[in-house]
Amino acid sequence: MTCAFPQVEMEPIYGLSHYLANTVYETLFRGDVVGLENLPQSGGFLLAANHASHLDPFILGSQLPRQVTFFARKTLWTPGIPSWWLNTVGVIPVDRDGGSDVTAIKRVLHALKLQKTIIMFPEGTRSRTGLLQTPKPGVGLFACRAQVPVVPARIFGSFEALGKGGMVPRFGTRVTVVYGSPLAPADYDAPDAGKERYQLASARIMARIAALRPPATPVI
Repeated sequence: MTCAFPQVEMEPIYGLSHYLANTVYETLFRGDVVGLENLPQSGGFLLAANHASHLDPFILGSQLPRQVTFFARKTLWTPGIPSWWLNTVGVIPVDRDGGSDVTAIKRVLHALKLQKTIIMFPEGTRSRTGLLQTPKPGVGLFACRAQVPVVPARIFGSFEALGKGGMVPRFGTRVTVVYGSPLAPADYDAPDAGKERYQLASARIMARIAALRPPATPVI
């Protein structure tokens, strides 16, 4: 992959969107991005992050030097440009709790089999307060079924930049992303946990997200 311009290795519309999102982030939010070395260099994996803002998918995706696949609730597929763009960049439509959406499950597992990267938000929906929420079993289901590494990520500042109910981003707010060390299947999966297997896996993944901390702010 071309490190300076990873977009050339992406599909055209996705690459353009990636470049624009990265430019907006670097220009208007100017946070730190920590732990990119923790991302697997090859193979499929899940990236699981907290969710407090509409900005989160764009910020996360703009910092990954490879094309990734996102989830989005089906209600976002409105006629016209929104549906066209979501379909063109490969977003997977899903019911609010992806664990019960058979079509979405098949599409995600197929994408991981093709060694793609999937970004998921274990909380399922944006936090109303910016605080971490209890995860839903969906991310645990996908991780356990696919048996792939899961990279925890935590976004700091996106709620302050554009929290739930906000209409206009607060440009100039520092938004920082921290990527943690990958969890191997043995770190999150407990096959003998019975009906609680997927919820337990989600809880373990969410605990790793919660443990991530922003970098220390240098004293000026």
